[in-house]
Amino acid sequence: MRRRDLALAVAALTAGAPRLPRAQGSQVVVGTWGGDYGEILQQGLDAPLARPAGLEPVQDVAPAPPRKAKLLAERQARRGSMDVAALSDVDMYELSQHGLFEPVPALTRAAAVIPALRKPYAVPHIYSARVILYNPARVATPPRSYADLWDPRYRGRVGLSDLLYAQYAETAAIVGGGGPGDFAPAWNKLREWKRLGARVYPSNEALAAGLKSEEVWLTVMWLARGYMWKQAGLQIEHVVPEEGATSITYEMGVPKNSRGKDQAWRYIDLMLDPRAQGAFARRMGYVPTVSDAPLPPDLARQISLSEADQARLRTPDYGYMARMAPDVLEFWNREFKA
Repeated sequence: MRRRDLALAVAALTAGAPRLPRAQGSQVVVGTWGGDYGEILQQGLDAPLARPAGLEPVQDVAPAPPRKAKLLAERQARRGSMDVAALSDVDMYELSQHGLFEPVPALTRAAAVIPALRKPYAVPHIYSARVILYNPARVATPPRSYADLWDPRYRGRVGLSDLLYAQYAETAAIVGGGGPGDFAPAWNKLREWKRLGARVYPSNEALAAGLKSEEVWLTVMWLARGYMWKQAGLQIEHVVPEEGATSITYEMGVPKNSRGKDQAWRYIDLMLDPRAQGAFARRMGYVPTVSDAPLPPDLARQISLSEADQARLRTPDYGYMARMAPDVLEFWNREFKA
């Protein structure tokens, strides 16, 4: 191995990158979730679009908290371990405040991005809304609001995914009279939920198993997930809470110390292709973030909000949630799950 190549390999390994030889000018390390998201990313973007365009995507798979920690730990390094970081809108905003991401350039597909979803530091990939999912065979009267999930009739029958702890804190705050910018009422409502036997599952997939076995009857989850689970045979329906659903957008950004910025932006540009957007809509139920990826009417009815529900759609208070993130995580781990 040439001395320069050896130095590059050592730098990549010490930065925590995947232990794979890097093909100069083609490899793109994508920091992302595994599971369904990672699989559809491979099948809907990597194989049909990225590789034919000369890119070689490699997934750096981990839950969001350790990937965020890695990005923060590497921010002073000349070369980071990720070329593309995929995160939720809340997490992306939090890291952007540390100046971690390159400004979004003039991408080929930029004009197609829905204006309300555009950010200067990240590109929107897919989006959905937080709703109530329930088993109609077990819940005779459909819930109308988030508050219904605190009804003692459902003691021990509400299931929660450990991954959505921040969203549950916001839900509890809304029920307690607060909201996206006021979590003060959340703590007591979460304690009440715990006393009512709310069950925490380690992943979205584990929560789905709980719904399938009818160990739990209700949950708060993304509409997209509800669609995917229903397609897989789960007996569930969804309700948009009368308090108003909260949006969720998953985004991609390029760290400033990416080792391959050009190929990273090419990858993100391809992510906005209607074919890639349609793959996530069909397989995972997430709405496209571009205006030129129309959905079949039947699919649109299942994964989109009505005009009335769109009018009541809540957007996260990114700054507040970023400031509250450490307190929410500490409460969730030390008290709610204890």
